[in-house]
Amino acid sequence: MKNQTIKNLTIIKPQWLLPVDNAFQLLTETALLIEQDKIISLTPFAQLEDLAGFAEAHIIELPGQLLMPGLVNTHTHAAMSLLRGIADDRPLMDWLQNYIWPAENQWVDRQFIEDGVRLAVAEMMRGGTTCFNDMYFFPDVMAKTCQQMGMRAVSGLIVLDFPTVWAQNADEYLGKAMTVFDEIREMPLISAALAPHAPYTVSDQPLEKIAIYSSELDIPVHMHIHETQFEVDEAVKNTGLRPLERLDQLNLLTPNLIAVHMTSVNDLERERLAETGVHIVHCPESNLKLASGLCQVDQFHKLDINVCLGTDGAASNNDLDMFGEMRTAALLCKGLSGDASACNTEQSIRMATINGAKALGLAEQIGSLEVGKQADCIAIDFSGLNTQPIYDPISQLVYATNSLQVSNVWINGERKLADGEFIDFDTVEIIERAQQWMKKISGEKVSKKV
Repeated sequence: MKNQTIKNLTIIKPQWLLPVDNAFQLLTETALLIEQDKIISLTPFAQLEDLAGFAEAHIIELPGQLLMPGLVNTHTHAAMSLLRGIADDRPLMDWLQNYIWPAENQWVDRQFIEDGVRLAVAEMMRGGTTCFNDMYFFPDVMAKTCQQMGMRAVSGLIVLDFPTVWAQNADEYLGKAMTVFDEIREMPLISAALAPHAPYTVSDQPLEKIAIYSSELDIPVHMHIHETQFEVDEAVKNTGLRPLERLDQLNLLTPNLIAVHMTSVNDLERERLAETGVHIVHCPESNLKLASGLCQVDQFHKLDINVCLGTDGAASNNDLDMFGEMRTAALLCKGLSGDASACNTEQSIRMATINGAKALGLAEQIGSLEVGKQADCIAIDFSGLNTQPIYDPISQLVYATNSLQVSNVWINGERKLADGEFIDFDTVEIIERAQQWMKKISGEKVSKKV
């Protein structure tokens, strides 16, 4: 690289660098070099001055800070941030049927989606998330909003059997999905996933079409599956099949399937998931809050099934904090398994970064800090009281760090957060819009029980 001309070179010099590559080694005295939108080198400090273009480079010193890949939130309903706190302390089906679905029917439109996504993106970006996988209405609005804000995202092309503000029936959902899929191809930061809501809300015929589309287009299928024992029991009563068995018969158990929640899974199903390469998204805090059940992450890890992390929506979590999910996932796994070594720090960090990228089909682009990948990275400031003293920075990431310690964020090589401050948008307007929605929604009943 000494004789190579480097343009628009950024050199980031943290105290610690965690690439989250196969070696999973914590590096010191090592800089990350970014040219435009890509990582071009991990270079020892002592060799930096030998680089062509060093004199003109933008050098960012980060003493006391750790640089790592941006977090990947593999399951969200971003615009539901505007429904945060609207119906707490209720079980899943009561929460959905009597509060959330009526509120959505009354309030969700294109402006709701734009304002809700802007709020969610700002929260996630501030907390170190640089890519998220969404499932909600008006996926075209979601995609355009993320592209405008410079956020990497996967837009879930929602499919349901029943009418909503987005479509009237499964055929219309699928037709709109293909239209949005074509639009997203022109957006560099956005990709797409087919997003049938759940086995109990989508019938066989559209699921068969989704399996064909996923195979032909090679895109993920993002779906709530086995979220509760009640869901499984009802499926057996109504169809004679457990949901996973039914999906297997419909050719949906493939490496393109992203199965969210998976709290009620038996040994035979786990073996089948391992055979077919299905990815699992663990949403520990949402599952705990809704008392939906507990995902047996340790059992999936033992079978080398790819497990990643998601926050779910802010209406059921109630935040979009991936550091919180990492810590909760690790502690919950230890408690459930009776093994203090289960879901260790390396596994937890991988679940929040590269594993999510793998599930989304983006592992060649993001999820780790390696040469040739897109420059999606974050810096964590360890100078606060809660992360002192620092015996092991990796341990601090999982067990002590909170999202407000994220000091700097880069997405696609563009610096979005600098020393805790957003560079290219103001949160004042975002918060004001959220407050306007709160006043509007709280001023009228959203269901018979509110």
